[in-house]
Amino acid sequence: MPADPILTLGPWQLVFLVVAGVGAGVTGSIAGLASLVSYPALLAIGMPPVAANVTNTVALMGNTVGSAAGSRPELRGQRTRLLRLCAITAVGGAAGSALLLLTPEGTFAYIVPFLIGGASVLLLFSPRLAERAGRGDGGLTAGTATGAFLVAIYGGYFGAAAGVIMLALLSAAWTQPLARTNAAKNIVTGAANLVAALVFAFTGPVLWPAAAALCVGLIAGSFVGPAVVRRLPPALLRVAIALAGIGLAVTLAWQAW
Repeated sequence: MPADPILTLGPWQLVFLVVAGVGAGVTGSIAGLASLVSYPALLAIGMPPVAANVTNTVALMGNTVGSAAGSRPELRGQRTRLLRLCAITAVGGAAGSALLLLTPEGTFAYIVPFLIGGASVLLLFSPRLAERAGRGDGGLTAGTATGAFLVAIYGGYFGAAAGVIMLALLSAAWTQPLARTNAAKNIVTGAANLVAALVFAFTGPVLWPAAAALCVGLIAGSFVGPAVVRRLPPALLRVAIALAGIGLAVTLAWQAW
């Protein structure tokens, strides 16, 4: 059953999480790496790794809601294949969340630095991965389905860079503008996140005030993100986020080991 809240949050901590949520929403719209902002924010207020991760997963539903609302034109005509992919990623998200809850917390603390570091390095190379767009016919092949399932397991377990990996996978499989693929990615990864969030809501140590504050910020950030992307150099932002993630990975690795 869910653990009792381990922290009592003051108003300034809640404001901090809302602001961090906005930053995470913007970051997610730029590179699919909202967790590289939202997860460290939860650690910064004193949450232990597993509690921070499950709280972050619940809060990230705000990013899915905001992104879906802002991408309705790009989602038209994709209903059938998205329903099939969402069913696959929902199962993967459930498997990943179960893996997290069954893994000892100490093990997770050792694994997280590698996940964050790998996600950050992947971010640096994400433009090259996106250039693979247009090599498929838009169908759902066995390879695409299997890849989406594995990404969903990772997303349910931790999630940082799951959006980038899914975007690269779908871009390599489907012939369509990248904006439409990105919108599809948000829905597909959102399905995995929704199932994981439901599992954590009933079985994980979710700190609900923190999740709510982050969620509010994530919704706002996912709405304003596209406008920010149009006005700021995306390459500079991508490098800055990646370097920050690598720095965080090094810090967490030093603390864990």
